Amino acid sequence: MPTLHQYDYLFAIGTIFAFLDAWNIGANDVANSFATSVGSRSLTLKQALMIATVMEFAGSMAVGARVADTIRTKVISTKLFKNDPAVLMLGMVCAVIGSSIYLTIATRLSMPVSTTHSIMGGVIGVGIAAVGVHGVNWGWSGVSQVFAAWAIAPGIAGCFGAIIFLITKYLVMRRNKPATKAVWTVPVYFFLTSSLLALLIVWKGGSAKIKLTNPQVGGVIVGTGAVVSLLVTIFFVPYLYRKIVLGDWELHYWHIPQGPLLLRRGEIPPKPTNHVGIKNYYEGHLTKEQLAAKRAAEGHSNDVESHPPIAAEEKNGSSSDVADHPEAIPTNQLYTKSSDSPRPAGPWFKPTVAFWLVKRAILHGAEVDVVGLQSKRDFLSGDLEEMHATGEHFDNEAEYVFSSLQVLTAATSSFTHGANDVANAIGPYTTIYFIWSSGQLKDKVPVPYWILAFGGGAIVIGLWTYGYNIMKALGNKITLHSPSRGFSMELGSAITVIMATRLKLPISTTQCIAGATVGVGLCNGTWRTINWRMVAWIYFGWIITLPVAGLISGCLMGIVLNAPHFGKK
Repeated sequence: MPTLHQYDYLFAIGTIFAFLDAWNIGANDVANSFATSVGSRSLTLKQALMIATVMEFAGSMAVGARVADTIRTKVISTKLFKNDPAVLMLGMVCAVIGSSIYLTIATRLSMPVSTTHSIMGGVIGVGIAAVGVHGVNWGWSGVSQVFAAWAIAPGIAGCFGAIIFLITKYLVMRRNKPATKAVWTVPVYFFLTSSLLALLIVWKGGSAKIKLTNPQVGGVIVGTGAVVSLLVTIFFVPYLYRKIVLGDWELHYWHIPQGPLLLRRGEIPPKPTNHVGIKNYYEGHLTKEQLAAKRAAEGHSNDVESHPPIAAEEKNGSSSDVADHPEAIPTNQLYTKSSDSPRPAGPWFKPTVAFWLVKRAILHGAEVDVVGLQSKRDFLSGDLEEMHATGEHFDNEAEYVFSSLQVLTAATSSFTHGANDVANAIGPYTTIYFIWSSGQLKDKVPVPYWILAFGGGAIVIGLWTYGYNIMKALGNKITLHSPSRGFSMELGSAITVIMATRLKLPISTTQCIAGATVGVGLCNGTWRTINWRMVAWIYFGWIITLPVAGLISGCLMGIVLNAPHFGKK
């Protein structure tokens, strides 16, 4: 039974805004991670949402409690509130209110910001308002360590992403028969990614119930990677070899369990003329030569603003031509897919109309054409065609192999995000709950599983309902995306986040994926391959997040704390 009944209203307010904070994490931060997968066409938006639903929730439940303890106890010295725990409870409520308000505004404006910055700013703001500057732990064991991680994380992620991509580029994509070589790298990359995921869970990053010695930890990590790599070699590699190297157009994903038996299939029949093979991952992205020829034929200069829109009907409905000129498509067609059924006739309470409204409310966020919106020009995008033309186009079949790998890295990134960033919402909320329920203040308390589930569920809901609003601003608007590039970006970002989670540092996954994106983009050999206008906009959002969120939370804390009724005995 709760002890502080007089503060039931604070617990209720904290619950509401903690949910809103976690919802914004899903709508803003998770969307950052999956913009790469969707932008490279390795995953459709719905596939990305389904993977994120499982992996974000699993990461929150399995590892989220570890970083939550840092947010809860290492920013403000809890000993300062020993005589009046209710003041700390109020402070955490104000922190999540300030953070969630700022994140809601930023998400609405399609500004990809750091949710970690936001909640840290909120906690720092209430700490200064409650006990002064000295009440915040500015030392290396507290805020300074977190600040250092923020500054270093983009650079580390960029280096990891660039190294992975350069290895892939020169050992696979630029070699003779790149598709064949890509197939044989699959077990190696699966081993690496699976081992990293196992490392996150068991190497002092998972539940306290996992008790292993260092040799046992090493054995579990290597063993997990080896088992996954062996299964991939037995079942998935024969499928890829038959489909990519031998060109068996009749194969489908449900043939994968046949494994080595696929190599005993008979001769491959001739491919029908109407058969649609592997998707073109560079559709809508022109090379330098193609862009120069196109603009010469159109008689236009390199000034993108001088290009008049091309009528869609002049393109005879060609999907490739439409992709080349997204500005020709009406906004409503870019916004929602054609599969989104029209509203039935009749009032809202008619069963068919009511069902349509409920379905649209739940699934509308999954029906948005994110790739089309990433190609739409605005004041931040500049000349997207010219920027994309600086990127090298690799073998499409080799890219198909890496699209399979990107599914794994996307899932790993999603798991690590749930493990790291769920703390942004549930860290302060855990403090609110324990003070409200016990009336006591403790430095070390277990984070209940229901709170982890609460945060993970809110993150998933945020991604499904509004994640597209951030995805449309990222991806191909920063640099050219393809499965091999996206795989390198996501794996580089995941490695950085795993390292941070192991060290209990609540770093920004937004900064990690952005740093990895820039690092991989620069591997094209020119700075023009990056949309620096968009990068500057993202960095601007990061810079203002902490002070703005801190100002909102601190002012709210100061007003409530100094009101005549609060804290008076």
